[in-house]
This record gives sequence, structure tokens and C-alpha cells, in this order.
Amino acid sequence: MSMKNITLSSDFILLGLMVNNKATGIVFAVIFAIFVVAVTANLVMIFLIQVDSRLHTPMYFLLSQLSIMDTLFICTTVPKLLVDMVSKEKTISFVGCGIQIFLYLTMIGSEFFLLGLMAYDRYVAVCNPLRYPVLMNRRVCFLLAVGAWFGGSLDGFLLTPITMNVPYCGSRSINHFFCEIPAVLRLACADTSLYENLMYICCVLMLLIPISIISTSYSLILLTVHRMRSAEGQKKAFTTCSSHLTVVSIFYGAAFYTYVLPQSFHTPEQDKVVSAFYTIVTPMLNPLIYSLRNKDVMGAFQKILSRCVS
Repeated sequence: MSMKNITLSSDFILLGLMVNNKATGIVFAVIFAIFVVAVTANLVMIFLIQVDSRLHTPMYFLLSQLSIMDTLFICTTVPKLLVDMVSKEKTISFVGCGIQIFLYLTMIGSEFFLLGLMAYDRYVAVCNPLRYPVLMNRRVCFLLAVGAWFGGSLDGFLLTPITMNVPYCGSRSINHFFCEIPAVLRLACADTSLYENLMYICCVLMLLIPISIISTSYSLILLTVHRMRSAEGQKKAFTTCSSHLTVVSIFYGAAFYTYVLPQSFHTPEQDKVVSAFYTIVTPMLNPLIYSLRNKDVMGAFQKILSRCVS
């Protein structure tokens, strides 16, 4: 194909989340409601952790970082999706597509690492409670958070330039509701097998590192809990870890399908459903899971609420 047909700077067209336009109004209302709840819940979580001294602990510091990531994550894709659902123009510029790819790669990569580090925090709290203030001091917490953000941004800086330098020609219609790499690469007019293999290896490594930390941490936690003679101590340990395990299962399950499962098992419709789940639903579920199942957070919320009422 001639180089004249290869346009590296033209806009892309996002085909959106749904094919059936009859249900657009209902879907728009549902997604908008989820977006409002997700942003509000995460901002409230960040606010409570900042203002309540009882929540100035390593676990809640890492949880505040998760809420920041979730807020940025859902704001990367959903506002554009909502605008496209009510407008005729569904285009996204080449630069805008690259920015969207970088931001979602950074957020999802940072969450991968942060969830692994949160498992380490739970391991120290359950297995080494006497040394917890030393092993998880402020400096360590800060370094862990920086490490998570750095790991995610490294993924974005590595994969985004390669994706955007692939030649695209012919159709500019992305069968997705945002610029996710697998959907964008389907429009490439060059052989991308080498890059796809590189991306596959990169994603597997980014999953393996935190999963290894999580598996090791919870294996040691289970051994410690098994040795506990106190039923109250066992219950407290399980309560402390159950919220984190729930979030890990949801987030990593969706990521495994998208980035590790071979493309032969994928269809564009399934990809959009799974992507909608981890980019729209998960950022809403995370703060709700941690707040509704956590007495400290609910106590801080009730305290602030009573102050506002009085």
C-alpha cells in the first residue's frame, strides 16, 4: 500500500460501547450514575483519610493512593465515552488517543503494583505486628507509593510511543469506546506480531511480580492465622484481608482476560464488556468494598457527617 494512504496524524473514530442505539439513553444514565458514585466515593475516601487522625496508618495511606488512581483511571475513559454517546462526532485526535493510552496504562500498571504492596502491608500487620511500626514507617510507605506510580508510568512510557508509531492506514474506526491498545492495533497496516509479543511479555511480567507478592504474603498470613489460638484474632485477620482479596480478584481477573489470554479467545464485544468492567465498575467498587466492610472508615464518615449536621 502506498505511503499516501498511511496517515499518522488523522483522527480516529470510536465506535462506542453499544451497537444498539435504542438503549443509549438507559446505558448513558447507568454509566453516568456509576461515574458520579465512583468519583464521589473515592474523593470522600481520600478526604476521610486526610482529616481523621485514626486513619493516619500505612494501610490507609496506601488505600488513599488506590483511591487517587481509581479517580484518575475512571476520568481517563468515561467522560469521553459519555460525550460520544450524546454527540454525532465520535472522533478522537491522534494525540488525544496517545494521551488516553498513556494514562490508562499508567493507572492500571500502578494499581497492579499497589495491590501487591498492599498485600505485603497486610502480611507485616498480621505476621509481624510488633515490628509493624518499624517495617512500615512513613519513609517506607512513601517509597512503596512512589515505586507503584513509577512502575505504572514506566509501562506507559514504554508501550505508548511504540503503539503510536505503528503505521495506520485504511479504516480509522476503532471498535471500542476508548483507545485500548489491542483495539487500536487492529487498524495497523504493518505486521505488529513482534510488538504484540513484547506487550504480552511486558503485561505478564507486570502481573507476575505483584501476584507473586500477593501469593507469598497471603500464604504466610494463612499459616499465621492457622496457628492462632484466639478465634477473635483469626476473625480480625480475615476481616482485615478479605476486602483486599476481593478487590484483587476482581481487578486481576479482568486484566488477565484482556492482556494475558491469547487473542484467539477474544471477540470485540467481549473485550468491550470486560474493559467496561475494569475501567468503569471497578473504580466504583473499590472504595465501596473498603468502606462498607471497614469499621474505622465508617466511623470516620459518621463522625464527619455528625459534625456537618450539628
